[in-house]
Order: sequence, then structure tokens, then C-alpha cells
Amino acid sequence: MKSEFNKSWNSSVQPRRQVKFRANAPNHIRRKFMGCSLDKKLREKYGRRNIEVRKGDEVKIMRGKFKGKQGKVGDVDVKNTRIQVEGIQRKKKLGGEKLVTWFHPSKVKIIILNVDDKRRLKRGKVVVEEKTKEKVKEVKKVVKKKTVEGKK
Repeated sequence: MKSEFNKSWNSSVQPRRQVKFRANAPNHIRRKFMGCSLDKKLREKYGRRNIEVRKGDEVKIMRGKFKGKQGKVGDVDVKNTRIQVEGIQRKKKLGGEKLVTWFHPSKVKIIILNVDDKRRLKRGKVVVEEKTKEKVKEVKKVVKKKTVEGKK
């Protein structure tokens, strides 16, 4: 097997090739592996199910020992596909506390988005606007049908 990254690779059933793809991927593609699910309210607002996690986002931990706890994303490690959440600490054996090591983005859910960068949500807003226009048209059609049926 070649050791370079192949841009034209689609997919494989073999786990070894999937692992190889992720391990040899360049950073601009690894960034997409940092996808994190959105809260229900954010899904409706932006018309997306998930988005790449960034520093400053507020997340809720969904799996593991710290399930249900919330905090801000402090550090994002794209190379190793992991994030660090501020405020989540564990006790050390000799006393004192230490920041919890790292969390995988798939194990957390974004509650509050950091929207300093306007381009981050550009695609999502367009989708939301189109969906609302379609819903308005559907509602008008339903109202017209009811008024026509009521007159008969």
C-alpha cells in the first residue's frame, strides 16, 4: 500500500484502509473530522445537524464519567482529533486537581456557538431561509384549500 494520501479515495469496507485514510489525512481534511452535533434549537435555527467545533463554543459532554457536565472549549487538537473542555477537572491521587485530559468531538454536543466568524455559518443560513420560504408557501396553499372548501 502506498503511504501517501490519496485525494480520489472514496471509501472502503476494510477497517485498515479507513484507519490509514484518517492517519494520513492532511490538516484541512482532518478539520472535518472535528464535527460535533448541535443542540436541537441550534439545528432548527441554522438548518444543520453538526458543525466543526472551535475554541469558544460551549459544549455538553454526552458520554463517559463526566456525562451531563458543560463547559467552554479551551483547546482544539486537530492532529489527534480531540478537544479540551474548560471547567472539567478530576482529582489527583496526591490531592489537587488537574484538567481532564481530552474528549473526542463525537462525545460532546454544542449548546452555544461561537459566532465571531460570519463565514462559519454562511451555508446554514441560506438553507434556513429557503426552508422558511417553502414552509410559508405550503401554509398559504393549505389556507387557500380550506377557504375554497368552506365556500362550497
